[in-house]
Amino acid sequence: MDDCLFCKIAAGDIPASIVYQDDVMIAFEDINPKAPVHTLLIPRQHYHNLSDEIPAELLGELFAKVHTVAALKGIEESVYRIIVNSGVDARQLVQHLHIHVLGGMTLPISAGTVD
Repeated sequence: MDDCLFCKIAAGDIPASIVYQDDVMIAFEDINPKAPVHTLLIPRQHYHNLSDEIPAELLGELFAKVHTVAALKGIEESVYRIIVNSGVDARQLVQHLHIHVLGGMTLPISAGTVD
């Protein structure tokens, strides 16, 4: 999508602090972190949210890579939380599927939403 912020980051058109990347996905630091570690993991291909017809294989690859991102950020042995907001009413601000990986602190008990 031409106007998608995350598509532009994935294409290298907008700079980001890259944590991990391969041909299928890219992980980068959230610009408005809610925890000491707040990394976003996105597919390079554009999907609005979980309501899109996302191949199960791709979802599996994304979720399998969460541990790699946690390890790269040094939180794999401690606690971390993953969150996927799906749709505007769930407070998904960027309409490109993304997984929040949060950690580096004792995480509060909450509904688990992040912007």
